[in-house]
Amino acid sequence: MTAVGDRVAYDVREALDAVRDPELDEPVTSLGFVASCEVTGDGAAEVHLRLPTYFCAPNFAYLMVADAHDAVAAVPGVRRTTVVLDDHFASAEINAGVAARAGFVATFGDEAVDELDSLRADFVRKAVLAGTDRVCRPLLVRGTTPAELADLTLGDVAPSADLERLRARRREVGLPADDAAPLLVDAVTGDRVARDDLRLHLGRARLTRVNIEANGGVCRGMLAARYGLPDPAPHTDQEE
Repeated sequence: MTAVGDRVAYDVREALDAVRDPELDEPVTSLGFVASCEVTGDGAAEVHLRLPTYFCAPNFAYLMVADAHDAVAAVPGVRRTTVVLDDHFASAEINAGVAARAGFVATFGDEAVDELDSLRADFVRKAVLAGTDRVCRPLLVRGTTPAELADLTLGDVAPSADLERLRARRREVGLPADDAAPLLVDAVTGDRVARDDLRLHLGRARLTRVNIEANGGVCRGMLAARYGLPDPAPHTDQEE
């Protein structure tokens, strides 16, 4: 492969780093969901994805395959894009639907209630809650009270990867994410969390984070068992 081809292949893999499992809010690359990624010298990219079980929900799977296709196709130098989901009960339908850019409803017909935009937004709002806990936990450990958290803005919090990730997730669903935005906001409306609701909000944020991270560990373990991979090491979430 030429130097240009090597660069395109590198960019394709980097683009896949930005594709997330919608429920786990982690890159498909770090989860081990990318089985292979090949780019030929003439710009044909082929990616194979795999999932922890044969029966993973088809709507989640469709989102990941479609997002991976979009990400790879947008890489300069890629002239043809093929993204294939392997070893899944709905592989044929998902692969054909994504290749045809048909959408989830057209792909699954009467089995699909609606397109997946609202489902994606629901997952991002959960990621906002989980991200809120990641940002607030160190502050609480250092002695900041919930009432003091309620008065903080995003700009009051020291820069960190978790803070930037929270800003990014908030932007995705139209929530305020600039320095003047409150640290604690309702994940649906974007309104500042009322003082009477602080403990409930922080509790929900913590529960959401724990649930997402636990599910991520289960998925890693099941993927390793399914494909004979090494047992996954305990995961430290570093994704931005």
